[in-house]
Parts: sequence; C-alpha cells; structure tokens
Amino acid sequence: MKTLFRFMLVAVLALAAPLAAADEMLIARSGQDFEETMSTLQNAIVRHGYTVARVQRVDIGLTAKGYKTDKYRVVFFGKPAEVSMLSGKYPDLIPYLPISVAIFAEGDNTLISTARPGVLAEFYPEPELQPIFMRWEKDLAAIFDEVREAR
Repeated sequence: MKTLFRFMLVAVLALAAPLAAADEMLIARSGQDFEETMSTLQNAIVRHGYTVARVQRVDIGLTAKGYKTDKYRVVFFGKPAEVSMLSGKYPDLIPYLPISVAIFAEGDNTLISTARPGVLAEFYPEPELQPIFMRWEKDLAAIFDEVREAR
C-alpha cells in the first residue's frame, strides 16, 4: 500500500511539476464527471485489447492522511498472457505490472495519469522488451486521447 500511495503522490505532484518532468508522465483531463470518465477509460482499455485486472480505491488511505477526496482510484490492466510471460522472464518488471492509471476528480473535471512506459526502455534495454514498451506507450496515448475527447 505504501508503494501505491507513493505512486499516487508522484502522479499528483507531477500535475504541478514544471514541463521538464512532463515527458515522463502521460496526463489527460476529462470534461466528464468521475463515473463517466471511469467508464470511458475502462471501455477504451478493452477496445485496445487489454483486460482490466482490478480497480483499487485509494481514497481511504488519502482520507486517513488528511486529503479530502472520495473519488480516487487506480485502474490496473494488461494482457494476461503478456503479464505472465514478462513477470516470469523479467521478474524485475513485476513492480510495473500490470499497467496502472490513476484517475481522480478535481472540481468538475476528472484527471487520469500514468508513468510513460517508454521510460522503462531506458532501464530495461533488452531488445525483446523495446517493442512492448513502445506498444504500451502508443496504446496508452490513444486511450488517453479517447478519454480527453469524450463528451
């Protein structure tokens, strides 16, 4: 839970970070309310060939730390066979599997954010992994575009 909380904190701080750090994150703002954005996000994930593994509430931990929010979740998703193969062959990747996207309400908007998978390519230079990371990044960019453009 501490690692997840740290990830959420980094995602939130990234929203206020200078543009220099923005290239390490994918962030989208939706004009839809939280529930509609959650539905749009999950549908876009499935349309791109992924399976939603789980949706984890984070707001309970944030409330305990003094934050006032009731709409904060992390959506975990991937391709089960791919996640299984990668975690077996590259156990160092397990902390990054499955892919996760933070979703949270901010006033009348909802934001989604995640770390760019392409950044992993710098730390895991194995030739077999490069196309996987690039595909994840391309798919996430398309998913984020769908969420951003949904009305």
